[in-house]
Amino acid sequence: MDAVTHDGAGALRAGRLARWMTGMALLLAMPLLAAEPVALKPCRLKGVEHEAWCGVLQRALDPTQPQGPQIDLHYAVLPALARRKAPDPVFFFAGGPGQSAIELAGPLSKRFARFGNRRDMVFVDQRGTGRSAPLKCRDDDERAPPRPLAEMLDEGWQLQRLQACRQALQKLPHGDLRQYTTTIAMADIDAVRQALGVAQINAIGASYGTRAVLEYMRQFPKQLRRAVLDGVAPADMVLPAAFSTDNQAALDALFDACANEPACRQRHATLRAQWQQLLAGLPRELLLQHPLTGQPERVTLSRTMLLGAVRGPLYSPALAAGLPAALAEAAQGRFEALIGLASGLGGGGGLSTGMHFSVVCAEDVPRLAQAADAAGPDFGDSFAALYRNVCAEWPRGTPPAVFYTLPPASVPTLIVSGSADPATPPRHGARVARALGPQARHVVVPNAGHGVLQLACLRESVQRFVDADDGEQALKVDADCAAALPRPPAFVPVNPIAASAGAAR
Repeated sequence: MDAVTHDGAGALRAGRLARWMTGMALLLAMPLLAAEPVALKPCRLKGVEHEAWCGVLQRALDPTQPQGPQIDLHYAVLPALARRKAPDPVFFFAGGPGQSAIELAGPLSKRFARFGNRRDMVFVDQRGTGRSAPLKCRDDDERAPPRPLAEMLDEGWQLQRLQACRQALQKLPHGDLRQYTTTIAMADIDAVRQALGVAQINAIGASYGTRAVLEYMRQFPKQLRRAVLDGVAPADMVLPAAFSTDNQAALDALFDACANEPACRQRHATLRAQWQQLLAGLPRELLLQHPLTGQPERVTLSRTMLLGAVRGPLYSPALAAGLPAALAEAAQGRFEALIGLASGLGGGGGLSTGMHFSVVCAEDVPRLAQAADAAGPDFGDSFAALYRNVCAEWPRGTPPAVFYTLPPASVPTLIVSGSADPATPPRHGARVARALGPQARHVVVPNAGHGVLQLACLRESVQRFVDADDGEQALKVDADCAAALPRPPAFVPVNPIAASAGAAR
């Protein structure tokens, strides 16, 4: 609706002209379509200032039964601004597993704004996520009232809720939970490429999204032009087993960093011993303040709950810098700081828990017994045990044996890892780079956590990597801009918490 000014008629005419010009610009920017056009419609995406194009593809729920039940696969295109744009768009592959790519379009389009000048940016809600046959549990709704801490933290409650979720999901028209493997999903992604009428794509994936990109590369090597893997999680990683090994390494590195930092060493001289005393004193009953409601609640803190509270902050070095002070407080019976840090990463970005377990139960848990990773002495097999319990009754697909292989890369591939990443540390990136061969380059960013492409200078390197006309030239792009990234110093509270506050009762 036009704004009313003192020159009302002129403003109305100007408003109509502006809308017509905007519409023409969008038509010119609309992605090139296949010979049989798909029905793309103008749409608005959360966090995106300009109009996008949205589409829906019908896909067979079970690829072996093309005439059987169908699902709607939703995708969105942010059209390039240039009239003569590059023919190969950028596809973003979300993490989790379970995140919605479309829900991440707002922050990603801002972080990679330079791509928007010459290339369409495409966001596909992988089957099971977002609006594509979503497999969401009740707790995935961020609008739901916060649950009591005892329910949030207790593993028994978690198992009951996940069992109820599984039973509810299986009653849905798209509730065959065996049909959500990465292999099946990547065929969906290529169907979107075909619908858009493009010959090749540039793929950017983070965390689980790197597994998806690697599988797309394996299945459709000729349809890929460039690949970027941020924190690589290959198919043969066995996620629940790797959690223990890599979380332990990140926590040990935190303790070492404190011991090597004079101020932290002076303030927390017995940090390792305090941590071991904390573990040895569990389970214990506590009176804690709920981080969302502010209400005091009585909970029984278990070893698994404590490990989970420490694991979250390790993802971000800025949050991990608060762990020495938080653990020292916890050793004195005051757990509020640790619980606050554990909730510091915010929500799951549209995570679909049902899709998460459909993927991990099919692709990782069956290989737990043969996993080569040694359990960390502190983390043990607590996370693996949770997945084993959930997956015992979860219907699971069967990935093909070649899914777990890493053929040589068909295209220039840039792998970036953060040295302080507790989930996808450099050891995985190094192994994948060796397997992919001379077309792959691995860059390790010191003191960076999970998600290296949050660093602006690395995003610039990625954009130059994709924009380079020659593949050999792309692999030589300067990506060492964060080589001197320092580790954030340990946090020192301005007003130490009173000794009596929040103590165990």
